[in-house]
Amino acid sequence: MKKIVFTELAPQPVGPYSQGVEANGMLFIAGQVPLDPATGKLVEGGIAEQTARVMENIGAILNSAGYSFSDVVKATCLLSTMADFKAMNEVYGKFFASDPPARVAFAVKELPLNALIEIEVMASRK
Repeated sequence: MKKIVFTELAPQPVGPYSQGVEANGMLFIAGQVPLDPATGKLVEGGIAEQTARVMENIGAILNSAGYSFSDVVKATCLLSTMADFKAMNEVYGKFFASDPPARVAFAVKELPLNALIEIEVMASRK
């Protein structure tokens, strides 16, 4: 049975998708771009600020479903340019103090709203 996960503390979906879906002890979080949930607008700044906002949005969705960053088992990071990889990695790493998840990161041609980054994650109950 699937359960739709939603929180006001993360950006509202702008299309036909859910912030997250929980099924069989797994939580699948939709790709998050750096939108401020209070304004619905892209945060100002560069890759560090945008990565931090994305991770905060992911954290809000995780928490609303009773998960934490320690439950994340897989992440996919989409970057507008691989030149931002090092700076993104520095911010991203702060959210995974130990036992980080498996991850893939690659550059794509374009991201929604011209964001510099989008991240999706999957989490599992222990």
